[in-house]
Amino acid sequence: MNRNPLISVIIPTFNRAGILPNAINSLLAQTYTNVEIIIVDDGSTDNTSEILQQYKNIKYIYKENGGQGSARNEGLKHATGELIASLDSDDEWYPLFLERCVRKMVDDELDFVFANWDQQDPDGRLWDFLTGDPFLALYMHKLKNGWVELNDAELRSLYIQACPSPSSSFVTKKQLVSSGWSTKMKIGDDWYLYLDIILSGKRKAAFTIDRLWRKKVTDMNVYDGRKRSEVLEYLYIADTAQILNDFKHKLTPEEYKLMQKKHVYGMVELAKHHLIRNFDLVQSTKLLGKSLTLDASHTLWSIQNVIAIGYKRNRQALKKEKNASGIIANENS
Repeated sequence: MNRNPLISVIIPTFNRAGILPNAINSLLAQTYTNVEIIIVDDGSTDNTSEILQQYKNIKYIYKENGGQGSARNEGLKHATGELIASLDSDDEWYPLFLERCVRKMVDDELDFVFANWDQQDPDGRLWDFLTGDPFLALYMHKLKNGWVELNDAELRSLYIQACPSPSSSFVTKKQLVSSGWSTKMKIGDDWYLYLDIILSGKRKAAFTIDRLWRKKVTDMNVYDGRKRSEVLEYLYIADTAQILNDFKHKLTPEEYKLMQKKHVYGMVELAKHHLIRNFDLVQSTKLLGKSLTLDASHTLWSIQNVIAIGYKRNRQALKKEKNASGIIANENS
């Protein structure tokens, strides 16, 4: 890889004319400037095309609506860079994002990197997302100069259990994404891509705990903006089933079993939701029956765990409500 590789940045967007300029401007403000900007309009019906007329030196592509995976794939067709990144249209990179990521990849000859971020809640509060991630905690002892490097075995173990790198955090080699993003996924098209990269050969990667970008959480987010029940149904059940089916030949028996347990736990948790929230005994029974067929022992463990967690949350909520009532009573006395 040369010292100053061209990086193609794909920005998929759909009806986000009001916030899209924030993402573009954050890209234009990068200290690393050898950048190709590709904006894929996934069938917007607002004034996205008019908004983009103010920008020069960008590739603007309009396509019929097909979802985020298909939009990124369309951008990939037009990408000429040696490196690829995808910036979601509701996210913003800080000025050093590309500089830090590209330099780390080039200097250490890595296959990909990803960066920590500020998670911005609807109330405006910012918080460090990755530092407390339980799946990354195992590797924090390797932290050096703000980066943690991961070998092939560590990457396989990490990404089979979780997806710690949303699309806007990730920079990789173009040659590794030749197959593109899966359009079969409901939510986890990025997770599918990362697994495809990792399971197709020995990889070296790194992540930084320095917060180099900002993710805004709104009801328009593909993942963060969804209800827990939707995340369970789409990501932990439908998407995980698709991954298990497509990558079965690339997973070891132990890896397959581990991912299947995540799949089973999702079904049990959603079964509880249907039973308690929706009073839907039929759907709840179907989910439990399917999970028992896949792994009876883990289903029984999951039922106990889901009930225990629910009980704990209810006690905490009651305690919080009681404390709040006590404070109001004291103020009124």
